[in-house]
Amino acid sequence: MKARPVLYTLGAFLFILGLTMLIPLACSLYYGEADAWGFILSFGITSGTGGVLSFACRPGEKKIVLGHREGFLIVSAGWIFAAFFGGLPYMIHGALPALTDAYFETMSGFTTTGATVINKIEALPHGILLWRSMTQWLGGMGIIILSVAILPFLGVGGRQLFRAELPGPVKDKLLPRIAETARSLWMVYGIITAAGFILLLFGGMSAFDSINHIFCAMATGGFSTKDSSIAWFNSAYIDGVFIVFMLLAGINFTLHYQVLTGNFRSLFQNSELRFFLGTLLAVTLLITLDLRLHVFPEIGKAFRYALFQASSIITTTGFVTDNFARWPAFSQIILVILMFIGGSAGSTGGGIKCVRLLLLIKHSYQELYRLIHPHAVTQVKLDNMTVPPDVMKSIWGFFALYIGLAVLATILMSSLGLDMLTSFASVAATIGNIGPGLGLVHPASTYSEVPTLGKWILSFCMLIGRLEIYTVLVLLIPEFWKK
Repeated sequence: MKARPVLYTLGAFLFILGLTMLIPLACSLYYGEADAWGFILSFGITSGTGGVLSFACRPGEKKIVLGHREGFLIVSAGWIFAAFFGGLPYMIHGALPALTDAYFETMSGFTTTGATVINKIEALPHGILLWRSMTQWLGGMGIIILSVAILPFLGVGGRQLFRAELPGPVKDKLLPRIAETARSLWMVYGIITAAGFILLLFGGMSAFDSINHIFCAMATGGFSTKDSSIAWFNSAYIDGVFIVFMLLAGINFTLHYQVLTGNFRSLFQNSELRFFLGTLLAVTLLITLDLRLHVFPEIGKAFRYALFQASSIITTTGFVTDNFARWPAFSQIILVILMFIGGSAGSTGGGIKCVRLLLLIKHSYQELYRLIHPHAVTQVKLDNMTVPPDVMKSIWGFFALYIGLAVLATILMSSLGLDMLTSFASVAATIGNIGPGLGLVHPASTYSEVPTLGKWILSFCMLIGRLEIYTVLVLLIPEFWKK
């Protein structure tokens, strides 16, 4: 393990993180609110710590060469540091004076979970609100990728950071150099964000609300400037805009890049996209029927709320237009299942990912087929390409770990005195990076009533969910630290 390059890179990362705090600082100064001082101190502490760390651990080589172990450590430590230093504005201003609450809120932001412990969001100053949204937008595509894109001195090591951070098993590199790939992904991310901002303005939303909400929609995060989330606006147009952009954010960003470069055929050839949209259509119709029979008298209204909530949950965004905790049990069960499915690989969404579930279904069918035809030679294929056995082993391992950790965390949460529904739903909503759940953490409530230890457990769930388990758990293996 090369300690100096790791500390140097983390120092540079913290320095950049501190610089991003200047944006909400400018917002605070513009509105003349008291949170400006908190951002000044947070900027000084974060960038100062990063600057000292990177200067003290500066390596002698012109380029930093990182191995895969260093990459895993930097990414995991980077998110942990980001949650701590990113929580400073909350603590210094007093919005969340307790370390546990500030860390939980910031981890929820950077992991694009959207779970909050703040009960009166609309009472917060503009700078704090913008910082909440920025943590999600930066975490959406990956704040580590941002560092890779603008820190070319990482050289070959940048590839290790990219592989460890990019959400989902993405098979396409897009471009030969990893820094170019990261910049291209951020370019696509920025273009779609700008388009969403303009469309929300057309819907009558203020510029401040538009920028905050499109940040969180593109990150599939779900933070809002309103206590009642998107329901506050009560607009079918705004609901429609969010549905479109949540789905765009839940689709593999390599597909967006290919479409922007003229390769429209890739959309029709991608089996994961068909699975993603097909699943969304099926569950939307089921929920619509259930809501029409038991909640809403109009089929159009039932479809509108069903499509929005299904899109929000499957993309792990967490925006709400209605308190689905009051919906029939059938619809609630479907939404909980969607929490585990998640978005596409290479998207900003969380969950297990559609491509993994698609391959698990294909592999399970293959095993059933072999029972009937034991001598048949069959292969699992995706988009007419054979999936290697080691990839399938990795996917099954990920699936087992995901379910196993969710069960373990649920047991731990229930041991703290929480009821079974709250324990299960809170874990499902955080490990899947969704936010709102059921029980005490339903959409009209917050996580403020969760015990202190429970908040730390759920913060860990957010981290492993965002970094897809392996990146974090590999650090707990003794062999990882051996030469």
